Amino acid sequence: MSAAQVALLVAYAAGMAGGQLMLKQASLGLPALRGLPAGAAALALAGNGWLLAALALYAALTLLWVWILSFTPLSLAYPFVALVIGATPILAHFVFGEALGWRHLAGLALVLAGLLVMARGA
Repeated sequence: MSAAQVALLVAYAAGMAGGQLMLKQASLGLPALRGLPAGAAALALAGNGWLLAALALYAALTLLWVWILSFTPLSLAYPFVALVIGATPILAHFVFGEALGWRHLAGLALVLAGLLVMARGA
């Protein structure tokens, strides 16, 4: 796998993690929607800027993913999605003050080690 492919896949994973942070930010306004009729809650949510930004980001990332897959085997590309699993809790810790333990960090280290093994073997 080329360095450019790895860079694109890491950028894709970073974008996915960023989208998760946007969705979390959008969710922070949800308690205000409780008690509203379903239609009113849906309209209010549809106007949530963080949600709209996350949806736009995911649409762009979907196009990026399809383009990446046009020149990268899925079996090599998909494991990079696991970076999202590690990066999202770390980012949530710094952005939202969520708990982050040694198990998160150890798991991310294992994921990174696995990606290095797979990338070197390609």
